[in-house]
This record gives sequence, structure tokens and C-alpha cells, in this order.
Amino acid sequence: MNQLPESQSLDSVDRKIIDLLLQDARITNRDLADAVGIAPSTALMRTRSLQERGIISGFQATINMAAVGRAVQALVAVQLKAHDRVEIDRFTSTVPKLPEVLTTFHTSGSVDYLLHIAVTNTDTLRDWVLDNLTTDPVVGHTETTLVFERMPGYSGPLSS
Repeated sequence: MNQLPESQSLDSVDRKIIDLLLQDARITNRDLADAVGIAPSTALMRTRSLQERGIISGFQATINMAAVGRAVQALVAVQLKAHDRVEIDRFTSTVPKLPEVLTTFHTSGSVDYLLHIAVTNTDTLRDWVLDNLTTDPVVGHTETTLVFERMPGYSGPLSS
């Protein structure tokens, strides 16, 4: 079981702060402090400590991709032809940074990478895969799966 080193352990206050920030990352420090039952200065100190220790790695907005013209989402499994370090480094330094790529997973098994992408329509999806993957000399195989609905899971700390 993966446990944090003693210096990284989370107490009940840390867990409450994380849970509240997961619900609303824009919560004010005063509201966070009130909800946890601690002083605002303590809430600020605890939140900063969680960031400095790498437990909170950032805050982000969740975008409705359809509302910004990227209604078609897909998962693209990528299998490389060869596992040459130079080619892998080239692939990983370019493809994950393309604007259509929302997330890149480096995986084990028969698939080397799983890309979550969002584009305007299925024609654009086809062209994107052709232009950015199938024509890449290191890519041996791709398989594209359309995403009908994304249902986020719980991203908070596990119960202790």
C-alpha cells in the first residue's frame, strides 16, 4: 500500500481542506477556514503547506469542451513501432503538447500511450489522427474510441 512518508501524512484538517477545495477550488480562504473550523491564518498556512509538499499540485478550471467548439472527444490508443529513446523523446515532446490533446497517459501493456483529445467534429478527428499519428514514423498502430460522456471520479484522498 502506498503511504506518504511521515512528513507527508495527512491529518483530518488537511483532508477536510482537500475535500472542500475539490468541491470548489475558488472557495475563499475565510469560507474554507469557517467550514473546517480553524482560523483563516491557519487555513492559509495549511493550504500553502499542502501545495509546498506536493499534495495539492494545482488548481484548474473545468471547461465544457462543447461550449468552446470542441464537442467531439476521443481516446486514442497509440502503439509505437520501436522503443527507441530518441523517437520516444521526440514523440513525447510534441504530441502531448498539441492543442487538441487534453491528457496523455503513458501506459503498460499493448498500448504505449493513451491520448484524450477534443476536436470540433469527426472529420477533424480523422484528419488529426492521420496528420499527427499515423504519419509519424514511430507510430505503429492507433485505435480511436469516441467518448460519449465523461463521468469524473473521486479525485480526493483515500480514507485512512
